[in-house]
Amino acid sequence: MAVVQGKWVKLDQNGTGPGARSSHAIAIVGQKMYAFGGEFAPRVPVDNKLHVYDLETLTWSVADVSGDVPPPRVGVTMAAVGDTIYVFGGRDAEHKELNELYSFDTRANKWALISSGDAGPPHRSYHSMTAGDRYVYVFGGCGVAGRLNDLWAFDAVENKWLQFPSPGENCKGRGGPGLAVVQGKIWVVYGFSGEEADDVHCFDPAQKCWAQVETIGEKPTARSVFSSVAFGKQIIIFGGEIDPSDQGHMGAGKFSAEAYALDTETLAWKRLDDQPDSGIHPGPRGWCAFSGGRRDGKEGLLLYGGNSPSNDRLNDIFCFTPF
Repeated sequence: MAVVQGKWVKLDQNGTGPGARSSHAIAIVGQKMYAFGGEFAPRVPVDNKLHVYDLETLTWSVADVSGDVPPPRVGVTMAAVGDTIYVFGGRDAEHKELNELYSFDTRANKWALISSGDAGPPHRSYHSMTAGDRYVYVFGGCGVAGRLNDLWAFDAVENKWLQFPSPGENCKGRGGPGLAVVQGKIWVVYGFSGEEADDVHCFDPAQKCWAQVETIGEKPTARSVFSSVAFGKQIIIFGGEIDPSDQGHMGAGKFSAEAYALDTETLAWKRLDDQPDSGIHPGPRGWCAFSGGRRDGKEGLLLYGGNSPSNDRLNDIFCFTPF
């Protein structure tokens, strides 16, 4: 089987950055990467500053913000629609699951609280979020009463939440799954459902129906809290936890250092040759912040930080570009 090549690049960091952390989130608007949330010690939110990394000058700064600034949190997600970043959920310093949706206007540098309480998805952390042209999608995560398998969309034009049909018992509630929008369909990949999962599910918004997808090829082992991004008709995944720690979230578990691509048309997985001998490679990790991004005119996967096999939080930035 042909190997899909790829290239890792480690990005320099100038200025004072957020430092090492995991369970945080990033979103990219233009040539700026915005980072929020996370932990250095397990379950202890670091801060609620909005850190900004310029992908051209490779320099960090802290945004001078106004408005409804979200309190510190871990297990949070971010996604951007146009110039607006949306932040949802997470877990606070008292380990309480959250369900507020905030927006951040990158032109005005202003936060706004969009929804809370009974509006929108129930409280959760370690869920997954991604964005299409108009909608921000939220799936799964750790809820107040257990792991969730519900799918929601926030309409950024109408400013309202939509709840989609349940996928049913075939798709167990899970934390840390991959979530991607490819050719108008929403894909749920793997995750942790009491054990590491290796199933793939797809939701068609036009038909309002779910399907469990049987994949073929060089299938990755079961995993969760990996980095993922849609890339054309493919879903690229990297790393993740492949064996949980017996200490739960307080420990590190066993992590992968592999990258794979799932072709959503042929349903075939391919292991990506990410040149591990090049000397530039992020190594095994999970709980990273990640986003699709553009570097030197090429689209790819941008990841920042995460947790390592030694349970040390990381503070590096890498970009992976498939060929």
